[in-house]
Amino acid sequence: MAARSAPNCHLRLEWVYGYRGHQCRNNLYYTAAKEIVYFVAGVGVVYSPREHRQKFYRGHSDDIISLALHPERVLVATGQVGKEPYICVWDSYTVQTISVLKDVHTHGIACLAFDLDGQRLVSVGLDSKNAVCVWDWKRGKMLSMAPGHTDRIFDISWDLYQPNKLVSCGVKHIKFWSLCGNALTPKRGVFGKTGDLQTILCLACARDELTYSGALNGDIYVWKGINLIRTIQGAHTAGIFSMNACEEGFATGGRDGCIRLWDLTFKPITVIDLRETDQGYKGLSVRSVCWRGDHILVGTQDSEIFEIVVHERNKPFLIMQGHCEGELWALAVHPTKPLAVTGSDDRSVRIWSLVDHALIARCNMEEPIRCAAVNVDGIHLALGMKDGSFTVLRVRDMTEVVHIKDRKEAIHELKYSPDGTYLAVGCNDSSVDIYGVAQRYKKLGECVGSLSFITHLDWSSDSRYLQTNDGNGKRLFYRMPGGKEVTNKEEIKGVHWASWTCVSGLEVNGIWPKYSDINDINSVDGNYIGQVLVTADDYGIIKLFRYPCLRKGAKFKKYIGHSAHVTNVRWSHDYQWVISIGGADHSVFQWKFIPERKLKDALHIAPQESLADSNSDESDSDMSDVPELDSEIEQETQLTYRRQVYKEDLPQLKEQYKEKQKSGTSKRREKAPGNSIRLHFVHGYRGYDCRSNLFYTQIGEIVYHVAAVGVIYNRQQNTQRFYLGHDDDILCLAIHPLKDYVATGQVGRDPSIHIWDTETIKPLSVLKGCHQYGVCAVDFSADGKRLASVGIDDSHTIVLWDWKKGEKLSIARGSKDKIFVVKMNPYVPDKLITAGIKHVKFWRRAGGGLIGRKGYVGTLGKNDTMMCAVYGWTEEMAFSGTSTGDVCIWRDVFLVKTVKAHDGPVFSMHALEKGFVTGGKDGIVALWDDSFERCLKTYAIKRAALAPGSKGLLLEDNPSIRAISLGHGHILVGTKNGEILEVDKSGPITLLVQGHMEGEVWGLATHPYLPICATVSDDKTLRIWDLSPSHCMLAVRKLKKGGRCCCFSPDGKALAVGMNDGSFLMANADTLEDLVSFHHRKDIISDIRFSPGSGKYLAVASHDSFIDIYNVMSSKRVGICKGATSYITHVDWDIRGKLLQVNTGAKEQLFFEAPRGKKQTIPSVEVEKICWASWTSVLGLCCEGIWPVVGEVTDITASCLTSDKMVLATGDDLGFVKLFRYPAKGKFGKFKRYVAHSTHVTNVRWTYDDSMLVTLGGADMSLMVWTNEMEGYREKRPCDSEESDTDSEEDGGYDSDVTRENEISYTIRALSTNIRPMFGVKPHLQGKEPSVDERQGVVRGSRPPVSRAPPRPEKLQTNNVGKKKRPIEDLVLELVFGYRGRDCRNNVHYLNDGDDIIYHTASVGILHNVATGTQSFYQEHNDDILCLTVNQHPKFINIVATGQVGDLADMSATAPSIHIWDAVNKQTLSILRCYHSKGVCSVSFSATGKLLLSVGLDPEHTITIWRWQEGAKIASRAGHNQRIFVAEFRPDSDSQFVSVGVKHVKFWTLAGRALLSKKGLLSAVEDARMQTMLAVAFGAVPSVEMSVCGKITYCVGSWPELTTGPCLPCTPPCGTDSS
Repeated sequence: MAARSAPNCHLRLEWVYGYRGHQCRNNLYYTAAKEIVYFVAGVGVVYSPREHRQKFYRGHSDDIISLALHPERVLVATGQVGKEPYICVWDSYTVQTISVLKDVHTHGIACLAFDLDGQRLVSVGLDSKNAVCVWDWKRGKMLSMAPGHTDRIFDISWDLYQPNKLVSCGVKHIKFWSLCGNALTPKRGVFGKTGDLQTILCLACARDELTYSGALNGDIYVWKGINLIRTIQGAHTAGIFSMNACEEGFATGGRDGCIRLWDLTFKPITVIDLRETDQGYKGLSVRSVCWRGDHILVGTQDSEIFEIVVHERNKPFLIMQGHCEGELWALAVHPTKPLAVTGSDDRSVRIWSLVDHALIARCNMEEPIRCAAVNVDGIHLALGMKDGSFTVLRVRDMTEVVHIKDRKEAIHELKYSPDGTYLAVGCNDSSVDIYGVAQRYKKLGECVGSLSFITHLDWSSDSRYLQTNDGNGKRLFYRMPGGKEVTNKEEIKGVHWASWTCVSGLEVNGIWPKYSDINDINSVDGNYIGQVLVTADDYGIIKLFRYPCLRKGAKFKKYIGHSAHVTNVRWSHDYQWVISIGGADHSVFQWKFIPERKLKDALHIAPQESLADSNSDESDSDMSDVPELDSEIEQETQLTYRRQVYKEDLPQLKEQYKEKQKSGTSKRREKAPGNSIRLHFVHGYRGYDCRSNLFYTQIGEIVYHVAAVGVIYNRQQNTQRFYLGHDDDILCLAIHPLKDYVATGQVGRDPSIHIWDTETIKPLSVLKGCHQYGVCAVDFSADGKRLASVGIDDSHTIVLWDWKKGEKLSIARGSKDKIFVVKMNPYVPDKLITAGIKHVKFWRRAGGGLIGRKGYVGTLGKNDTMMCAVYGWTEEMAFSGTSTGDVCIWRDVFLVKTVKAHDGPVFSMHALEKGFVTGGKDGIVALWDDSFERCLKTYAIKRAALAPGSKGLLLEDNPSIRAISLGHGHILVGTKNGEILEVDKSGPITLLVQGHMEGEVWGLATHPYLPICATVSDDKTLRIWDLSPSHCMLAVRKLKKGGRCCCFSPDGKALAVGMNDGSFLMANADTLEDLVSFHHRKDIISDIRFSPGSGKYLAVASHDSFIDIYNVMSSKRVGICKGATSYITHVDWDIRGKLLQVNTGAKEQLFFEAPRGKKQTIPSVEVEKICWASWTSVLGLCCEGIWPVVGEVTDITASCLTSDKMVLATGDDLGFVKLFRYPAKGKFGKFKRYVAHSTHVTNVRWTYDDSMLVTLGGADMSLMVWTNEMEGYREKRPCDSEESDTDSEEDGGYDSDVTRENEISYTIRALSTNIRPMFGVKPHLQGKEPSVDERQGVVRGSRPPVSRAPPRPEKLQTNNVGKKKRPIEDLVLELVFGYRGRDCRNNVHYLNDGDDIIYHTASVGILHNVATGTQSFYQEHNDDILCLTVNQHPKFINIVATGQVGDLADMSATAPSIHIWDAVNKQTLSILRCYHSKGVCSVSFSATGKLLLSVGLDPEHTITIWRWQEGAKIASRAGHNQRIFVAEFRPDSDSQFVSVGVKHVKFWTLAGRALLSKKGLLSAVEDARMQTMLAVAFGAVPSVEMSVCGKITYCVGSWPELTTGPCLPCTPPCGTDSS
């Protein structure tokens, strides 16, 4: 067992040798504390030269490649490579993460730069477009993004003297960017005649729009604005890699090994040639410079860092050095001294002092070095080379002893024998040679058993045996020194090995994960004394295991820091340190070994903060003998909530099916019925897989959830109100600290969280877009402004939201294991806890990320599964309830003690002012004092304690408690069985709500003359419910098996129940006692029906395809109906009791004669004439129309016809309840649709007088009661149904103008340049960024792959610009004739009290003075303007928004954009690059003027809302599949607007970041058909929400709320086209 748990010792990173100089630039700086910050591998290093000490930042998961220093010089930003690379901003004092910026770049982050005041950060990606991205880094929010260039960008910088301007440079280009709104607009630098077009490597900005840049040929280019004004030639003799600006001037460093200092006007001050100094060497190349005062830091290509003091410039001080180029594989430790030896492909061998943390010797060899070994006496050092030779040196002066080349392939491993007499050399050609040390390394033997290259060797302690590992993972043994293979395993058994570095062998089985490729562990070293083993693998991870480690998949501790593969790892001679070396990162890491740790040390090794989740599924847990999970928790962990089809998929599916059925239906579709239903009461509460989802509201009502409904229950009046905004199972609920708002999270492909008001039941905000599959936990912060949520995706993503704005603040992967609860710290809004299977984690926010630390259990306990958590009375204290019944008390991340609270899991806990209350599986509620010292009181939930006013019956004593809440002098308890109870402090218990327990509910019957119904379920109960105002469960009876169907006899005295095992019983309907039971079938009884009238016969249908007919009086089976090919689903009797209608699973509609059961064939015409006693069938001509367009994906499970044969109610697999007019002939009848059930609706029944409809949800176990509202009876309330699936094709035609406009396709000017070939650059385009296509002459649609080769026509461009002989006079636009009216509307406005009019044509906005006839122009658009609006708010006078056509929505300069500008001075205030591909066709300002609404021409006609001053997109959603002509905000609102267009009107509400829409309904108007709407205006009575739309057929409709008022005819001219 011991081997399966992780060792109790620990490694701490003590020193890193090396610096990343290769492929990186500008990555070395002085911090404010005069420390030096740089990076190597995946570690940020802060080095203090005064104390010779290093601190490490280890928040990255892969190689760091870029670094920027904040202007205050304390904070550092670093960017990494990787599939999903992120940027960390961290503090160089504390080396803690401040912010994480992620989810934008791919491949890697090439450059970073802070702006002048340090508020914003710009980053450049390594993706194909080299995306440039601007961040508000403190909030972790991206402000703007644009494609950077088609080729690599090497440097980017903010202009420190002009706000919102940046400069970037790279392969053959330099770009000057301006940030306005959310748009980054580049202009290319014009090289002109002044200099050659070439690659620019670095840059620095100065005053007066000057920019200095360093070029590949060693010149410095000086830019003014976007033009090159002069070059400083020969500043360096080769490429200038780094340029650093400081108070004194500029420092540049180049490939020629020189540093040059320049003053502020770029006059040379001095030059320092490092190659000429005493530390210099040929080929030294400078990659990074930093000049501060009289000190200069220099980083070189070869991983060295120099510090130069200016007045002693020829004596640079070498601060750090490391290996460079190629890979680093060779590592050996000195046998008696604290020294390590490394050798690399850079051909150098180096000796490091582990005590002084310094390089003490270095020697360059002829060949790349692949392995090393030191003899036992420490005198000889052997090096194996890549060319197959090996060399032996004397350690003390590095002189050569011998050089031998017996092999042609690389030497991978060599080792001296423990007695010092032999050297074994393992080669790539799969042989091992043995040499005699004393015989001047004469070859004594050869081992040739391996079939693959040799990877590892170990000698036995007596030097008589050698064991080898090879590339196939084989382990072989040889006798020494001859090299004969040992095949007899007995001989080897007792051998003790002097060292253990082999990766295969019994003793190290456990280092391999259970499923693994053989070569991913590169190195192992055993520490026999400490009984630990250290390993190094391909993922950059160092692991500690116990030794020996026999069983696969052993537990370990792991350490990250190396980025790529770790090639070798060794213990130092005295086991104080572990040395590891990185292959590609050239770095040497020195780790301090801390043996069996004492708890007092635990503080400085508090679990290391890391953002990187491990990439393999192992544990870091200290304990692995975690007890088995409790059965309930086990069950719950198995739930996945995945759906085959999500409701979100329906629109898409419908489109697909419509395509198929284009040819189909010609029959006129039936209208939807006049009746509607309204949800009245829901029996049920979701307790079986949810916790802590039950609360009191401010005014003492109770809020909880079941199925897809949020329920507010008033216990005084026994009434319920419903929030129906969700469309699938709600899984969690949290209440705002003020108890007036509630947050609920649901299941879905892109699941949403709704925050809604319990008073008005209106949604305040809807949060989407961050989770997958569902949201399983939510919690509000103490100030109520933030919300935390956890998803049920595989990594249980945690998101922190600003819910009012709908903004995601931070996001992180939670845990591989299921998370049950999230709790926000009431004292610090940036901290939270999550708890779940075998873990509890403490998180803190860092910008856009969250940083988690696992709870540290220490010796007190084990990592239990946590079911609930709360914070205590300080920000440090937290309490969690475990699956074993303990309460764990945490301080910070450390477990302080545990208290036994319940038998079985603690499912719920709640903090009070002076203590806590807990509830558990044992059915007991316990009140505790404020430190969990003692239990003050317990309440057992028992039937005996039920108070007389209870609404129902308790099924069993001590039900498992899932939720607890306190308030209003009571304790509110929710149980696993779906009951809600209220416990009085004095003891009596009132049952308020109950529903079925876990298992599906299918059986439903309504009483023939009383308002009651019966249900039967897989939970093995039969229940009778009162549907009258008392709304309670009247009776319940336990059954031996689960039930599937039930039916009352016509006189209401008997109740028949069909079971899952093929039996059925008849019970007395009043007492529920058995009358008689039969068991004739083996499969589920799916339907059971009494014949009408006297109820003489009983038809019993089963899943084995038969229907048995019983005579009720004689209790005998009198007939069997045979002939169905599949299981039976529905049975109905005709009114005479002589005929049965049957549906089967194979969609057959069959008829049988009763009571004998003879099969009858009846023509469909005749079927309609038959009078049926009941109709629950879903097949046949009469209900053809109930099958939806997507009938292949979803089944209609149930139907029921009202007794007046007018309305058919149906339930389907997607949880919809629909009403159809009966008979529903013809395909795809129109309907009214209601969502409340989450998954399949299993049954629907009208009550005896049709006053109510009762529906059952299968998996949601809820019984819903709906009231039937007759035609003509309508309360004023928002209509809860959307109209039917396919929009009617037969509606009114188009006006010819509208048809043309609807079909217009805007050519985009950027694309139409290729019609005739053009050369050179038009004057107005000089300095503007030519689009990719103009440069490459490509038609968009066949975009070229991104090539690293220089784009072609640029040379032409520079030459042509240069050859102009005489300056061209500028043309000034004076007058424009024309106005765009042919396809635009509402685009002429008065300004300045009618003195001016503003309109647009082509790409110009025009301000026309009425009196003088003069015009002034806004000319910043680069393509046709399609829409214009004026801000009506007095705060924003004369502010105009215009939208233009554009290309793809790729945020580049040709993308569609909206400009917001001042009509008087023509200043651009904001530019919004938008994701509307093709163009923007409508814009509208909100009532306060701060929000802007835009509609796109893309196929979805996307609607977007912007905060235009910040350039922030608030919300966006597909508008309608047909063209939208106008969308306008209500004149009094910032959240409501209306959109109109081809055959539709939609009423929208903005809730947080979500847009919710309802279609306008044409119900109250006789024979109204939905027309194409062209314009919208709003009535003056805000209370009656009127909006008036202009329609094609020349009449104007007015819409109170969503339904039409009367239509007003109007004269044709004003109705046709209201633009």
